[in-house]
Amino acid sequence: MNSISPEQPSPSTTLPASAGAVSDASAERVGEGETTIKDGVIAKVASLAVREVDGVHALGSVPTRALGAILDAVTSTDVNPGVSIELDDDGVTVQIVLVAGYPVPLTDLAGQVRSSVTRAIEGLVGMPVSAVNVTITDIYVAEEQVDNGVD
Repeated sequence: MNSISPEQPSPSTTLPASAGAVSDASAERVGEGETTIKDGVIAKVASLAVREVDGVHALGSVPTRALGAILDAVTSTDVNPGVSIELDDDGVTVQIVLVAGYPVPLTDLAGQVRSSVTRAIEGLVGMPVSAVNVTITDIYVAEEQVDNGVD
């Protein structure tokens, strides 16, 4: 009886010298395919950009945040309360609703939010931003502990 066993693979494989090298022709060629970025992803990028701005206490109004927390718990989906987007021929229009921290200058805060959201969407998503509309619905004031004289 003859026993034929397959040849064991060698522990290393020698590749041609040109393997992994990018030729000029392949560097200029764009691969075929389609990229789809869902609206929710763009809204999440905007949401993350807003949260990075000092002086933003929370996104969304109180009812919106409460509804978002309920939806998130029930559906296990990622909800971006306080952020909505619209796509048109000019690019992305972003609506931001937020609560500011006290004592942040509100017009400066809105400008910083616009700048952060625009940089994030244009840089990460690659889409032009036509407008970022900021609505400040409230100001958060941290409660101080009250000394009522009781020990």
